[in-house]
Amino acid sequence: MKTRMITAVIGIAVGISVLVFHNTLLYPLFVALISALSVHEILTVCGCGSKKFPVHYGMCLLFATVIPILSWFPQVGDIWRYFAASVIVFCMFAGYVFDHKKLPFDKLAAMVTVTCLITLSVNCLISLVHMDDVHGICYVVLALMAAWIPDAGAYFVGTAFGKHKLCPDISPKKTIEGAVGGLAVTAVVFAAFGICYQQIMHRMGIDFNVNYAALVIIMVIATPISMIGDLSASLLKREYGIKDFGKLLPGHGGIVDRFDSVYFVLPYIMLVFRAFRIFY
Repeated sequence: MKTRMITAVIGIAVGISVLVFHNTLLYPLFVALISALSVHEILTVCGCGSKKFPVHYGMCLLFATVIPILSWFPQVGDIWRYFAASVIVFCMFAGYVFDHKKLPFDKLAAMVTVTCLITLSVNCLISLVHMDDVHGICYVVLALMAAWIPDAGAYFVGTAFGKHKLCPDISPKKTIEGAVGGLAVTAVVFAAFGICYQQIMHRMGIDFNVNYAALVIIMVIATPISMIGDLSASLLKREYGIKDFGKLLPGHGGIVDRFDSVYFVLPYIMLVFRAFRIFY
């Protein structure tokens, strides 16, 4: 527990530092790092790592690193980002044609799918911060909280009151009571967050209104999405017989162990924040 707490404190400090410098190149580099490490961990677990398929593995990491960095620069239009992504995927399939005897299609499909989905999801962190000059960084914080707050709420409520198993075959410790508690905690936390954020910004001379109903509803809907992400990662770990996706974060596992629900929540949050005005 001590190791877990120390890692958490260091992680929070790093996260805050990145958010403080969200207007600098540090931010996209950090997002690219998260993207590349996530792809690395999942591909390694799936048997598609650097030892078996070094060339294709390298192209996957290239994709995961390049796309977030390109997305950071407004001068690089969508057409060039799509072009870069298409070239890398094309090269992967070209490699499959020339190396099909050693590279089965199921492994290629896993590499392409994992790399595209994880990278494009994490890339939403770039889109969110660019969405608004004033509230962009708040959107990022809300998106991350939408993934982590339900999990924390479900853990504490489930530990205290949990009796009925939610998915015993996938994650024996998760309970129905915890899931319901996660929903309730999410509603309360984000209502309080909206109040605090508005007051802090008001003292900084920035006046705006908060659509509390939309904020709470959006975040409550994000709760089951977050849970599906967490359970999907748990199912993948069970399938491959591993406890954690990596050892980078002592006491927590790997990057995927911390961001599994984030991958699912980010695209949803980006889409609804574009569709509905939370701050006006």
